[in-house]
Amino acid sequence: MRNRLSRILATASVAALCLGGVPSLAQDSAATPQAAANSADPPLTAPDSPARRQQVMPDSFADLVEQVSPAVVNINTTSVIEQPTSPMFPEGSPFSDLFRDFGFPMPNQGPGGDPRFNNRRQPQRASALGSGFVISEDGYIVTNNHVIDGADEIEIEFRDGARRKAEVVGTDKQTDIALLKVNATDLPYVSFGDSDAARVGDWVLALGNPLGQGFSASTGIVSARGRALTGTYDDFIQTDASINRGNSGGPLFNMDGQVVGVNTAILSPNGGSIGIGFSMASNVVTTVVDQLREFGETRRGWLGVKIQRVTPEIAESLGLDTESGAMVTDVPDGPAADAGVQAGDVITKFDGKDIADDRDLVARVAQAPIGEKVSVTVLRNGKTEQLDVTLGRREIAEGTASDSESDAAPGAEETLGMSVQVLTPEIAAELGMGEGQQGLVIREVDPASDAAGKGLSPGDVITEAGQQPVTSVEDLSARIAEAREAGRKSLLLLIRRGGEPRFVALSIEP
Repeated sequence: MRNRLSRILATASVAALCLGGVPSLAQDSAATPQAAANSADPPLTAPDSPARRQQVMPDSFADLVEQVSPAVVNINTTSVIEQPTSPMFPEGSPFSDLFRDFGFPMPNQGPGGDPRFNNRRQPQRASALGSGFVISEDGYIVTNNHVIDGADEIEIEFRDGARRKAEVVGTDKQTDIALLKVNATDLPYVSFGDSDAARVGDWVLALGNPLGQGFSASTGIVSARGRALTGTYDDFIQTDASINRGNSGGPLFNMDGQVVGVNTAILSPNGGSIGIGFSMASNVVTTVVDQLREFGETRRGWLGVKIQRVTPEIAESLGLDTESGAMVTDVPDGPAADAGVQAGDVITKFDGKDIADDRDLVARVAQAPIGEKVSVTVLRNGKTEQLDVTLGRREIAEGTASDSESDAAPGAEETLGMSVQVLTPEIAAELGMGEGQQGLVIREVDPASDAAGKGLSPGDVITEAGQQPVTSVEDLSARIAEAREAGRKSLLLLIRRGGEPRFVALSIEP
């Protein structure tokens, strides 16, 4: 069986499984180091550890575990989930005809064969477990987003047995980080270390709640650094320290007792540890945590370019001595275009620092301050030019900002049970659509709306309404008004998903 990469699942249980259902599995960061430094009590670290300096195998990790373990917590979540079940008889089979001919409801239907209740049982409550760690004495806790995603209730269990309810301060799906808060004071906590200082071969310690068995420690080494899995901002530390389901959100410590990673994913053929685990680097996490604590969401810089890696062939064709930098393939409307960046430029420096490759540029731009000018050095036609770019905010460009921020984006509006926004070149590129494509991108769909019933989902693009092109929310609103004035009960929309078109008629009745 070939290996598969997966987020670490937490153990879960579902009540009332007497009907033969299977348990549902719920997928298995927030004072900053600066905030921790300002606290009255020091974090649980050992800054002078000889073992850290020499990196020799200690006789025991017990002292280190004893130091940092009071700040490691178990995270218990509960949520209400629907329990779908397959029909006993497929539609169109002789048995379904028999039931219908004699006036009986199909199995799994409600009274009178009401189709609204097809394939559903009563909602049930599911529970799941994960890990986390306290990073400030006043109760900020870091974990993975997938540990608490969709949870109705979150409870934190501390090493001393105390339990406290937690609230979500903010989450970031891009890095799979979540910041929680409990009402407490004088909690034991740990601080972040410099993940860039972690070397391949360094000892590390992983703590967490694997497989729901309670507190557990495992040790190993840094197996690799700078791993990218599936995310834009990935910077994972690979380790052979044993990480299993339920370890998600737990800390990866260096020998100084500082957190250098947040345990997030494993590579495994069976879902268990085979010695290939991944922890999001602390230098990425601290930036996310800072923003979540201050704003409740991330605020990443946006340059407004499409880029690719400089391959050896590209470097040779341009007469470059090295393959460093990021080559610009397109410059849609945005900060870079306003500053004069052109397709074919190779960005060699950003804010005065050399750019290693395209991933390096993405990471540096994301951490740069929004609304401020930064210098961008490009190589164009064999000559170096320096441009000043005023960075925008990526979340606004992508339409993923909070409601207050999104309202500032042109055309964001609720209509027909959907939240729609004008399709920008950046969003079109993310959706794999061609240049020049216009329309409205669907950001959210009300599950109870006709749009959801017709299968529309976030990421779909409305290009026509009433067989007329739409390029703004005002266009769509006008088509709806015209159809209502004409006495129609529905409006025909042309939807594109992944570039493929299909027509959908949505109800426009008030």
